[in-house]
Amino acid sequence: MKKHFLLIILILSFLNSCGSTNHNTKPTPKNTFPKNSNTGTKTNPASTTEQEYQALLKIYKPETADVLNDLLNSSSNNTKTSVSVENKSRCNMVLTISGNNYFKKIPIAAGKIGYAMVPKNQNYSLSAMVCNSKYQKTKFIANSYSIMLSN
Repeated sequence: MKKHFLLIILILSFLNSCGSTNHNTKPTPKNTFPKNSNTGTKTNPASTTEQEYQALLKIYKPETADVLNDLLNSSSNNTKTSVSVENKSRCNMVLTISGNNYFKKIPIAAGKIGYAMVPKNQNYSLSAMVCNSKYQKTKFIANSYSIMLSN
């Protein structure tokens, strides 16, 4: 009797050590698609600009009233002045204006005008990608400033 009892315990121990298997799960399918890799690929500046343009559109707040006020009632007492850029190209663009303690990105649609208010009497770096062409200029701005960009 003891031998049978020991044999049953030995068999149960052996079966228990084999682990449990859940037969109700489905096997995970293997991904047969190749993974995309950015190594060694060049990004298209126009597509990067378009992505940035679309992202900025969601958060950009234009300063329309302030710019119109500056253009119509230009006052020497005002500490700010307007910068406007007309985009005559067929591509959307993002204009970057940076200066001393000032940085702003402005999305400008193809054929439209973008604008901002900037502190007067400072040097500013203006840059943009216009249909795969880079625009960059440093300008001292004391009064309202307007430019037209095309490709």
